[in-house]
Amino acid sequence: MAIDRNLIEEEGCLHRFYKIVLGWDYIRLLKESSKQSKNTANETDLGLKQVKDTYKDVDDYLATFEPLLFEEVKAQIIQGKDEDEETEWKMGIVVQCHETDGFHLLELFGEEWGSVSQNDLLLLSKEKFEDDKKRPTTYAFALVEHRLHDKLRLRLHLDGEIKRVNTNEATTSKTLLKVRSRITEQKISWYIMKICSLSTIAREYVAMRSISFLPYKDLILKAADSIHNSEDQAWKISKPLMEYIQTNHNPTQLEAIRAGLSRRKFVLIQGPPGTGKTQTILGLLSAILHATPARIHTKGKISDIKHGPDLDIEQKKIQWAKASPWLTGINPRDAKMPKDGDDGFFPTTGNELKPEVVNSSRKYRVRVLVCAPSNSALDEIVLRLLSTGIRDENDRSYTPKIVRIGLKAHHSIQAVSMDYLVEQKLAGMDFQTADKQKQGGGARDKDTIRASIMDESAIVFSTLSFSGSSLFTKLARSFDIVVIDEAAQAVEPATLVPLASGCKQVFLVGDPVQLPATVISPVAEKFGYSMSLFKRFQKAGYPVQMLKTQYRMHPEIRSFPSKEFYDGELEDGLDVKDRTKRVWHKYRCFGPFCFFDIHEGKETQPSGSGSWENVDEVDFVLLMYQKLVSSYPELKSSSRLAIISPYSYQVKLFRAKFKENFGVDSEKVVDINTVDGFQGREKDVAIFSCVRANKERGIGFVADYRRMNVGITRARASILVVGSVDALRKDVHWKNLITSAEERNCLFKVSKPYVDFFSDKSLASMAVEEAAAPDRLGPDDMDHDALGYDLPMEADQPLPDDDYGDDVGGGDDGIMDD
Repeated sequence: MAIDRNLIEEEGCLHRFYKIVLGWDYIRLLKESSKQSKNTANETDLGLKQVKDTYKDVDDYLATFEPLLFEEVKAQIIQGKDEDEETEWKMGIVVQCHETDGFHLLELFGEEWGSVSQNDLLLLSKEKFEDDKKRPTTYAFALVEHRLHDKLRLRLHLDGEIKRVNTNEATTSKTLLKVRSRITEQKISWYIMKICSLSTIAREYVAMRSISFLPYKDLILKAADSIHNSEDQAWKISKPLMEYIQTNHNPTQLEAIRAGLSRRKFVLIQGPPGTGKTQTILGLLSAILHATPARIHTKGKISDIKHGPDLDIEQKKIQWAKASPWLTGINPRDAKMPKDGDDGFFPTTGNELKPEVVNSSRKYRVRVLVCAPSNSALDEIVLRLLSTGIRDENDRSYTPKIVRIGLKAHHSIQAVSMDYLVEQKLAGMDFQTADKQKQGGGARDKDTIRASIMDESAIVFSTLSFSGSSLFTKLARSFDIVVIDEAAQAVEPATLVPLASGCKQVFLVGDPVQLPATVISPVAEKFGYSMSLFKRFQKAGYPVQMLKTQYRMHPEIRSFPSKEFYDGELEDGLDVKDRTKRVWHKYRCFGPFCFFDIHEGKETQPSGSGSWENVDEVDFVLLMYQKLVSSYPELKSSSRLAIISPYSYQVKLFRAKFKENFGVDSEKVVDINTVDGFQGREKDVAIFSCVRANKERGIGFVADYRRMNVGITRARASILVVGSVDALRKDVHWKNLITSAEERNCLFKVSKPYVDFFSDKSLASMAVEEAAAPDRLGPDDMDHDALGYDLPMEADQPLPDDDYGDDVGGGDDGIMDD
């Protein structure tokens, strides 16, 4: 049964959130941020607590997470000032103002508002100002409640500032009092400047405050399930479907699927690089969509499914037409939804797999919500499902009715995006509907259609943030199952967003030793706010199903991360060594795993940036690239070779030097990006530039073992690491990697001039016995995705690299440099 959102007092939560945020002093936030950057902030005054593994009660939980969430809001406001594309001031005239529930609601008229939209945080000021050197006299934060053409409706809180979030005590602010005295005057002009959007973090706040009303509240607090799942509580699947799953999944993938069928409320699945995480999710969807409670099985067998007579093609077309009335008129299902178990053929959404057949004997059917932190991670799952389908109880491949909700859907999955499906239905309406839309009914029609599409869909796909939108609050019934992919890349309040409306079972799928959630506030980061719910559960001892067979990397690449990060438990899939052999492996310096010690390299920090660059490493890497592609032309493709670095300035320098040296834009022939931009992706060859080279100074977030793990596991055939041994050896994980390279005779000390290292004489000295190795993946080793890109079979694959280079984890310029 769905939780009534009114019970969790969503409006009350938002009122509290906005009272706190809108009461802050913008100039003071800027000054506090400057102090924090100099490590002079007094964190004890903020009432902050370290994130723990378990909590004794809801009050303990909220006392920890609420202050940290507001620290993150402050950091987003400060970053918004620096990074928002549109920072110019706009002017508006007050046309109406009234006070309600402790807020002032203001209507502002203006000719051009630019990109300002609902839920944006604005700065409202009597005068323009450029920075905090010329302090303004009358200013306040304002939230955009609504935008209609030339009018903005704004919400302000002018009663004072709540400095400690665990109290409701507000201190008087002279600045807010000045705004209050002036704002009621009509036809007075104000300047506004867009700061940032509060949509996502406001939803996270509401979800966090709703924890008291979740049916599994105690499980989340204690990170332990006190209810033992007995065998007769488990769900069963038919013999044909079980045989398919057993044949197409390895033992650890099977364990994960069986854990899901056990009906454990929370199931954690850890997917190390290349272990078939997406394949496991698709297997899970096949199982849970077609599972039945154990109690309806008799002696291990399920009752035979009775089928009506098979229809000929003309009769099937008639059935399809009945099931798709919007193609010829208004959909009657908008008014009345079909019941589960209705006989009929449900057409798919544009793909060529068989439509789903819903048999009357299927008395119960779960509804599934699949979420991910980013659009690109979400679209990867949708694309894979559309390409391969799932299996029904009779082991027939089909695509269930699905919809992808939210913004920025990849063009390859447009056929199942909500906006496209709504437009298709509207286009099929008869002409009488046009008059209704002219009279203002169009928006209501769209809302009805959206609700209809979601209620008809067996699987709904959404980002974590969008699952908290108003669209989800209007559903007739909640979701039975929630699957969260890349769950280790989300802060805990973000993970709670899709759970806040209630569900029976949750799957958290991810890898805590790959990239963590992006947290902007260094203060919140210090107190553990970036720890995901997945990681907290794991630390508390909650059972985790780990996928252990990898299909991506040459064993020489897999060896170190398996030992360092996965307790040596990763094993290689069948023939993975043969499939990842390449002809350039005949040279030790181009082998599966190599470390190049640029001990004369110098790191520099461009003025005014928090990032780093290393010109010597750039020069060496570009010489290496030139030698590789001239000797092996098949590598002259951005789909085959990548240059990776933890720092955005190093990436920019690589791109600039590439254009300077080779006369072409790098993206046409090589993929150059940050570590964060490469999460979930893979190449034949990856060259990793570490940048940091000062042995007297620390190595910044290069020391983050999760970035290290992601960087060295992107390659299928060769990972070539370039860095300073003296600087990196100070970190324990890098010391272990360097030791591993020395033990395997894969460590090369490089001196200037670098061109000598790649001379024919030098390469000849590094030649090894030539073994039979394909120069590229053969046709039997490749699969093809829906867009025609070659994808190695069995390995997890991202979307094609043309559109999603910088999306995951903040990408190129969204990365937080130290």
